[in-house]
Amino acid sequence: MPHDGQDLTMTSPLLPDLTRLTKAAVAPAKALLDTAKATLKADLSVDGRVTGAAVDENQTAAHGLAWLATYVQALEQMQAWAERLEGDGKFGEVEQLIHQIAFGEYLAQIAGGIPMSQGEMLRVQDMGLGADAIASFTTPEVATLTASGNSQNARMRLVTLMQEQSANITVGASGLDDELEMIREQFRRFAVERVEPHAHEWHLKDELIPMEIIEELAELGVFGLTIPEEFGGFGLSKASMVVVSEELSRGYIGVGSLGTRSEIAAELILCGGTQAQKESWLPRIASAEILPTAVFTEPNTGSDLGSLRTRAVKDGDTYSVTGNKTWITHAARTHVMTLLARTDANTDGYKGLSMFLAEKKPGTNEAPFPTEGMTGGEIEVLGYRGMKEYELGFDNFKVKAENLLGGEEGKGFKQLMETFESARIQTAARAIGVAQSALDISMKYAQDRKQFDKSLIEFPRVASKLAMMAVEIMVARQLAYFSAWEKDNGVRCDVEAGMAKLLGARVAWAAADNGLQIHGGNGFALEYTISRVLCDARILNIFEGAAEIQAQVIARRLLA
Repeated sequence: MPHDGQDLTMTSPLLPDLTRLTKAAVAPAKALLDTAKATLKADLSVDGRVTGAAVDENQTAAHGLAWLATYVQALEQMQAWAERLEGDGKFGEVEQLIHQIAFGEYLAQIAGGIPMSQGEMLRVQDMGLGADAIASFTTPEVATLTASGNSQNARMRLVTLMQEQSANITVGASGLDDELEMIREQFRRFAVERVEPHAHEWHLKDELIPMEIIEELAELGVFGLTIPEEFGGFGLSKASMVVVSEELSRGYIGVGSLGTRSEIAAELILCGGTQAQKESWLPRIASAEILPTAVFTEPNTGSDLGSLRTRAVKDGDTYSVTGNKTWITHAARTHVMTLLARTDANTDGYKGLSMFLAEKKPGTNEAPFPTEGMTGGEIEVLGYRGMKEYELGFDNFKVKAENLLGGEEGKGFKQLMETFESARIQTAARAIGVAQSALDISMKYAQDRKQFDKSLIEFPRVASKLAMMAVEIMVARQLAYFSAWEKDNGVRCDVEAGMAKLLGARVAWAAADNGLQIHGGNGFALEYTISRVLCDARILNIFEGAAEIQAQVIARRLLA
């Protein structure tokens, strides 16, 4: 322990032989996870099978398992990142500090309590584990990292280096290849020049993002990024989509989310559409000739898509759609809706649901929903503005029978499930962008703002907040990049994508909340940008599967 008055910055905060130390700490973390899985399987099994009812009745334990698995996966991916950089000669002091702090903090939380939300702390005993499990987990390497990895000295040194390297786009090397980093630079430039100067005004006035921005994004290829070249797209990887979404959302989540509608629609058509539908729709989506929106959720159903009641009844060469939808993003000025409706009235649950490519006329401010059989009203929201949210009503709304996705009824839910991996990876990327925005804004404020004759950034607790933002952003990045890599390589990644979204959303909220705290009272003023980032960050724990739903899905897969 340092004596009173000893300067903590005089000693190096880096632990010796770091990657060997962290690698040795991964195995006991994985062993603890295996023990937790085995214990819960035994406790929740009925006749040798873990039932959904058992998971529901033991949500704290089951969701805790999901969070523990997310932390272990995060540590594994951070270790892989560190070893890649080390092999390439890019594992500098910034990267080493990020790696050390991440391991020190996450291992300590595994041992002492993982925050599932602000008021819910998961401890190993909640999963039925005893003191012997923690004793086995606390190897000498784990003990060293938890005791010394995330020290004030390490955080202060990291922030010092962050200030010296402020021109860099990311804090620490991302670990991606040069092509992806070139894409990052291009879209970072676009965000800085065309988005950031206007984003706060768009938010405060609750305005739609100007069409000229959408047109410029189309010229940059955003809407056809991952669509195959044969259908008019660029045929790039999901990893490229992550980088683009990350940097655009860093400018403004509304702009970063414009591509999400096209990503979902294109994925639906690619996975479930007929050849004729692919040839007709994909080139127009890629060029932004048509803008799509996703129309799934209904009042009182939330994440329970099996309870959808909107009906689609076939009459000759058309379907008549009747029902209500809610929380529909960018509904007014789009041209086509990926619309989920029940085509078999004699079914319940997920059976009998079908997906349609429902055409509509783009609306105007004066007449947002001019299409016959369709009405809508805006839902005023705290953040995530720029595209607006709507409630929609359908009364004998007509859809061409040829626009039934795949040409076969009853496949809608399965078709939708095939898009969830990409959607959640993309949401994780947006969360990283929002978190990075909070760090950008808060870092500058902490440098510029003077209190007691010092810049705020000189105070250890302010610097520590900034350091932890940078560390957790990198952790979330590596989870998102890994799930994108799996998707690109044809590996099932619903669990990994869910983990990336689960952690990314929490990281974004923590970064925004801590960023506002650094601003003090000014952060509570609408004129300061951090107030917008806080509002935007809050939605990330809710859409594309609320955190609780995400944890439920991960837990059920782990225990299957």
